Amino acid sequence: MSALWQRLEGPVGELRYYVTAGDDDAPRTETLLVCHELPHSRGAAANVGATYPELADRLAEESGWRVSAATLRGAGESEGEFSPAGWLEDVSFVFDHAIGPDERGWVVGFGFGGVLALRLAAQDPRVRGVACLGTPADLSGAITDPTRMLAVCRESGVVRRALSAEGLASWSSQLADLDPLGAAASLGDRCLLLIHGADDDQVPTAAARAFADVALGPVELRLVPAAGHWLRADPRVLASLIGWLERQH
Repeated sequence: MSALWQRLEGPVGELRYYVTAGDDDAPRTETLLVCHELPHSRGAAANVGATYPELADRLAEESGWRVSAATLRGAGESEGEFSPAGWLEDVSFVFDHAIGPDERGWVVGFGFGGVLALRLAAQDPRVRGVACLGTPADLSGAITDPTRMLAVCRESGVVRRALSAEGLASWSSQLADLDPLGAAASLGDRCLLLIHGADDDQVPTAAARAFADVALGPVELRLVPAAGHWLRADPRVLASLIGWLERQH
């Protein structure tokens, strides 16, 4: 299967967008948008999107779905710099581009990308279901003191400039607005998949259980033994995700 990186004129500059190729004459299939995580290690922003084409192709080949991904502002070769509200704006924009105004789709998010996926679903009824992998349920630490989050963002390269006190206060407000548990509760009867590494040293497994507790619709929870926060390359995780996609028809 082949696919092409595209350049999209996003809300604040160009975003890099990837979509698996499909047969134009074939019946329309389900569409999935994949949201990447917030990078943590030094200089990692440049390589955020490196493995997503391979992941998108694998998911498309196994499920038969059309799969899209993008690097959000400040990540990969996409322009701009990270902010919580800015990334949510990008995800919403890419979702619109992926499915069109009269269609519905699904969203999967890794780490902080899962927070964005939940909030997108909370505000857009076209999202039919969400999968969260290693997603934090509690952002209170960053809301109270966003300086640590800023330090991580500058270390990774998704933010390159200093933020004023007003900018940090804005981040706090934006993070509070994301409210991942509230977003999960607002899914109603839509499906939610939760996959979490049992040995995740960044996000406690209690986060996945907290999401499961507030969800009102169908929930599947998978704790992956001996898995950490990095889940994309784990074959058990991909098998669980693909199985979930197959059950949504």
